[in-house]
Amino acid sequence: MKFKIKSASGEWAELDRDFFDNACAHFKTITRHRHMVMLNCVRAGIPVQGLKHDLSKYMPSEFLQGVLFYQNGRRSPNEGEREAYGYSYAWMHHKGRNRHHFEYWTDYDPLTKKMSPVKMPINYLKEMFCDRVAASKIYNGESYTDSDPLKYFLKAKKRRVIHPETSAMLERLLRMLEKKGERFTFAYIRRLKDY
Repeated sequence: MKFKIKSASGEWAELDRDFFDNACAHFKTITRHRHMVMLNCVRAGIPVQGLKHDLSKYMPSEFLQGVLFYQNGRRSPNEGEREAYGYSYAWMHHKGRNRHHFEYWTDYDPLTKKMSPVKMPINYLKEMFCDRVAASKIYNGESYTDSDPLKYFLKAKKRRVIHPETSAMLERLLRMLEKKGERFTFAYIRRLKDY
């Protein structure tokens, strides 16, 4: 038996056995990631943020797109959606609801009248770090090293629209992770009050 569902782009997608298999696999991937971030947030001293982390991924507007563009847990479904439509509706929904993404922190500058990055509050920067470490572990699997989150960050550094102080602090933490490991870095983050 086949079912149909309307995607976020307004197109109809046919549901078959692959859809249900992808739904289970995608659910496991995002839940595994979320649990890893929750653990990292506890280690970073922000446990309540860990409990609330990425709940929007379970909403139909994000979850269904994640299933339709599932990438076998090795790449974000948002990349597949961008390749298909030229944008990711799920990502636009996600970044607008989750303050641990630097993309959330943009606003109109009253002087330039243009969108500009805003410095992230420290607690959301901490959560962003926790998220990046967990995502690198999920996407790199067994081959993960403590340098992977930094490599991912540096790959798009020149194209990223992020407040310079936020970018510098995140890079500092990722370099610390690479050189000194998780135990040292999370202990440092727990004591971090501002940047």
